[in-house]
Amino acid sequence: MAHATGLILSSSSRFARLGYSTSRFLRHANPLPVPRFRCFCSDETPPSSSVKKRVVSGVQPTGSIHLGNYLGAIKNWVTLQDTYETLFFIVDLHAITLPYDVQELRKATRDTAALYLACGVDISKASVFVQSHVRAHVELMWLLSSSTPIGWLQKMTQFKEKSRKEGGENASVSLLTYPVLMAADILLYKSDFVPVGEDQKQHLELARDLAQRVNYLYGGRKWKKLGGRGGSIFKIPEPLIPQVGARVMSLTDGLSKMSKSAPSDQSRINLLDSKDLIADKIKRCKTDSFAGLEFDNAERPECNNLLSVYQIVSGKTKEEVMEECKDMSWGTFKPLLADAVIEHLSPIQVRYEEITAESAYLDKVLSEGADRATEIAESTIHNLKQAMGFYL
Repeated sequence: MAHATGLILSSSSRFARLGYSTSRFLRHANPLPVPRFRCFCSDETPPSSSVKKRVVSGVQPTGSIHLGNYLGAIKNWVTLQDTYETLFFIVDLHAITLPYDVQELRKATRDTAALYLACGVDISKASVFVQSHVRAHVELMWLLSSSTPIGWLQKMTQFKEKSRKEGGENASVSLLTYPVLMAADILLYKSDFVPVGEDQKQHLELARDLAQRVNYLYGGRKWKKLGGRGGSIFKIPEPLIPQVGARVMSLTDGLSKMSKSAPSDQSRINLLDSKDLIADKIKRCKTDSFAGLEFDNAERPECNNLLSVYQIVSGKTKEEVMEECKDMSWGTFKPLLADAVIEHLSPIQVRYEEITAESAYLDKVLSEGADRATEIAESTIHNLKQAMGFYL
């Protein structure tokens, strides 16, 4: 897995990759240079300050949270909450952009929240809430939409892929506009950093571009003349990419990301899978016919993926895993991996059962988290509406 340390993207390269015309953006937005887009690794020490930097992130409540969600995001959150001010939410509004099971949405939302806590998210350090419980998410999305060129959204990779699957013109409008909602999720809380996988950086780039655009259109002296404090309305968030586990791949295809939407449940390990089911999935997962095991061989994507998973759940270094496993056969390694995954997930499953047995406790956690999030969000909405000239 590529490390993100020192990755710098200039504004022109970002716009080119998204298919934007830099000159067109500058004519309609900010004529000043756009700040450089730098990816930070999650184990980097943040700049010293008396005020903690803020991190926000969330997972959709569609299907069960799987090992990819956990190792690529939630496990990293547990580390981040000790260093940053953190807000973690269940993005239920994003879950309705594609056809979904209406009967399951409420249960899946509660289950996802319970798994956050079971995985180690600490409510004394982090705010946990449901996205739709903070109405400012939708309000900010609408306000941002007025400054979002439709061409930007049509060039988003996930829109093009998912709309094709939905039959082109039959795709919902929300499938086109959900990146604006994602931008609202980020900008609403004045986020300093956003944990993202390699495949999500395009959405964060859009959020950054929208923040720049709105800051130019409505901020600075224009805002001050309307009675505001002037300056930037939005912070420009940076991506925070974990060095290991940022992209966990499918058990049936080492070139595809582990996904809830994959048709086969064999392709993923769900956090609540039984011990026997986990062992069976790993036993049947796709491998190769090469001798020995190794990291970072482009011809062996499944090998690299499984070794990376073992490295994370075992808590060992890459070098330790390589030394231990380099001469192993798949028949020896797979039971070792299964035991490590089962041992790692077992306390999470026990804690999940305890949390879901206390319905009132989970309700209280989500209510208090939403109250805290609303307090921050309302300040952002007030500033933007004031700057946009609304009568307040």
